[in-house]
This record gives sequence, structure tokens and C-alpha cells, in this order.
Amino acid sequence: MSLFKGLSAFPITPANEHGVVDAAGVMHLTEHLSANGVDSIGLLGSTGTYAYLSRPERCRAVRAAVKAVGGKTPLIVGIGTLRTDDAQNLARDAATEGADGLLMAPVSYTPLTQEEAYQHYKAVAEVTSLPLCIYNNPSTTHFSFSRELLERLADIPNIAAVKMPPPAENAVAQELNELRDGLVGKLAIGYSGDWIAAEALLAGCDGWFSVLGGFLPKLAKAMVEAARKGDADAVSYYQQALQPMWELFREFGSLRVAYAAINLLGHSSAHPPRPVLPLTLHNQQRVGIALKACNEIQYE
Repeated sequence: MSLFKGLSAFPITPANEHGVVDAAGVMHLTEHLSANGVDSIGLLGSTGTYAYLSRPERCRAVRAAVKAVGGKTPLIVGIGTLRTDDAQNLARDAATEGADGLLMAPVSYTPLTQEEAYQHYKAVAEVTSLPLCIYNNPSTTHFSFSRELLERLADIPNIAAVKMPPPAENAVAQELNELRDGLVGKLAIGYSGDWIAAEALLAGCDGWFSVLGGFLPKLAKAMVEAARKGDADAVSYYQQALQPMWELFREFGSLRVAYAAINLLGHSSAHPPRPVLPLTLHNQQRVGIALKACNEIQYE
């Protein structure tokens, strides 16, 4: 379960217009994250555009990342896909290439029932010894996990964690306490939605699955460390300084902002996969202003 604790940084997966992964680009990005002390790297997450890549290209990305980090930083690899047998194959591929853990969203075209999602996760967990994290991301999958489903999944061997989205109604602390008081508490419970990171970290979540960490790992790591020390003032300071970035995330989606930020920082020249378009020049400039504000943050 420690694999899914702390800062999990989610980089983009640079690829050309035909979806061929730039292995050298993946190596550069993952080396940068590892060198900056992230607790894990979330490869092929939503920011890593897993849904737009073929099975061979996903393998290429994992192979490059494993080579780059050399065992220094755990790699959590996304294996979400439409078919259960394909997800099983992706799980096997990730293990063969050297991944340390798996992350799976319930990708679907026909909306899934709760039972269908349960059977999907059970079937995938049965073919791998790697720990698996439930990827609860209704904003992209349009599937909502019931509390009952999460509790059933928590009983499946190999399922070790859940990646939760921002709560629709309750405060993060309330939801986290409720989850931990029940059977879901057997899992490591982490959160995505970077704009709620401060609240989630101070509430004591196990992990932060972070888009920001994929391009500003030092800043994201400082926020996690401040929360670990119980320094609420420092966490609040970082949160306030990051408001311009969070506003962009919420306005355009963190994926588009991440591509713009990584390009502006000089780490890649990749564009998001079509039909997703890069931000306009004006909005790229807004990302640049937000990055400048981040560069002015004084670390504790």
C-alpha cells in the first residue's frame, strides 16, 4: 500500500501526430520527476493520454520510463481500456516491462452497471500480482462508484488503493473519514483534482495523484512535505499561490494546461492527441503567467 502514498506525479506521454510515442521524451520527463524526489510516477494516466495510445505504444512508453528511472522511483502504469481481455493483456504487459503497480479506470462506451465494473476489476486483478489502484474518475469515464462497489472491490486480492475525485458535495475530510471508517479503509485512499490538494493533504489522505507534480515536481513535493509536517500555514501559502494555475485547470482541463506548461518549461514540444487541440496562443500566455507566479513561490 505504500506504493500509493505521497506524491504521485502524472506526466504527459509525448507522441507524434500518429500516436507513436517519443521514447526519448518519456525518458526525459520521467528522469526529471525521479530526480526531483516524487514518491511515484503515474505513467499513462489521463494526463498521459492512455486512451489515445495503442497497446504497442503503451509498451514503448513503459519500457522507456523503466529504463529512465532505473528502479529509483516506483512506476504506476495506467491500463484502462474498453475490453476486459485487453485490460488483462495491458496488465501483463506492464508487469513484463517492469512496472511496480497498476491504475485502472472503468473505461466504457456502453455505460457499465456496478456489477459489470466489479467483474471487470476482479478479472484483471486475477491475472497479475501487481498492486492495482481503482481509478475513480467520473469526469472522463462517466461512471460513478457506489460505496458498496468500493467496499466489494476492497476485498479483492491485489486491489490496494483508490484514486478519488473531488467530492461533489461533502468536504474532503468528511468523505475521507467516512471511507476509512468502512471497508474501503483497507485501501490506500488518494485524491486527484489538484485544486483540492491542500484540503485533501491536510485531511490526511494517503496520496496526491497530481498533474502539477508532472511538470512542477519540486513545488508539489514541497506541498506534500508541508502537509506531512502538519504545517497548515505553509500548505495554505502554496494553495493561494497556485490559484492562477488551478483556475486554468478548471477552465480548460488539466490535460491541455499540462501540455502548454511542459512546452513552456522546455521539457517537450509535444501536442495533445487530436481531436484535443493545444491552447490558443493567448491562453498559453496565461499559462506562462501562472508558471511565473509559481517560480516566485518561496519554499519553506
